[in-house]
Amino acid sequence: MNKFAFRQAQELQAKLAKAQQELGDMTTEVSSGGGAIKIVIDGQQKIRSVNISPEVINAEDAEFLEDLVMAAVNEAIQKSQELAASQLGKLTGGLKIPGLP
Repeated sequence: MNKFAFRQAQELQAKLAKAQQELGDMTTEVSSGGGAIKIVIDGQQKIRSVNISPEVINAEDAEFLEDLVMAAVNEAIQKSQELAASQLGKLTGGLKIPGLP
């Protein structure tokens, strides 16, 4: 590997590390059940907060609440992955790098 290619690889690695750190600071919010469940997730797929409206808490219908939470979490993960792919895609120019979204 020549010096130029090695330097480019190092620069890309540094930019990717910075982008990963920035993704940890970026968040997206999703909701389910007309806003009854709200999930905030960051660009590293870490759930930051879960808010459940008291109106949907019913001990006799826990399955309904479970479904709402699952739908919100799945949507949050999808949006977080899209955010990460968008941010990292800017650096890689669409190049598929193993281990990156």
